[in-house]
Amino acid sequence: MRSERPLITVKGIVFSALFGALVSIMSLVHIRIGISPIPFTLENMAIMIAGSLLGAFYGFFSLFVVVLLLALGLPLLHGQGGLPLLFGMTGGFIWMFPISAMLIGWFVSKIRGAGWASYVAVFLIIELFGSLLLYVTGVPWLAYKQNVSFAKAMALGCYPYLIGDALKAVAATLIVMPIRRIFPRMK
Repeated sequence: MRSERPLITVKGIVFSALFGALVSIMSLVHIRIGISPIPFTLENMAIMIAGSLLGAFYGFFSLFVVVLLLALGLPLLHGQGGLPLLFGMTGGFIWMFPISAMLIGWFVSKIRGAGWASYVAVFLIIELFGSLLLYVTGVPWLAYKQNVSFAKAMALGCYPYLIGDALKAVAATLIVMPIRRIFPRMK
């Protein structure tokens, strides 16, 4: 007799909540740099880790719940929440969080092994979907909200953060790879 596994499990919900809390905690590292209205935070590093360890479904679920709770007004990012945050300058970045975690989870789950090639592949996936993808919606939204050109929005909301995002992707990779060897991936 074949046993059907439920789509959502208690274990999955618990880990999703824990990673949602991690995103909230890491967003408290909130450093304003003088050249941009967008703060430097660690929340996208938490998204990188969540997607990599939870997989596509629970990575998406975890971050979707965070965005939903933000919309309902819970102060989960930088001690703020509500529709003004979701439709503020950083809203475009926040909207992409669940998709980012889902894509990271899906692609990282395809990586096998623990050698240097696996580290490089995981890093590239995390960098592409955990930081660069966020700019796809974040920068145009920033241009709209600030009423500036796209080039100016890139200078305000992308270029100053590329090196920091790459370092976060390196750190996330160095955290994720050993954990993946010890614990099986969330299914």
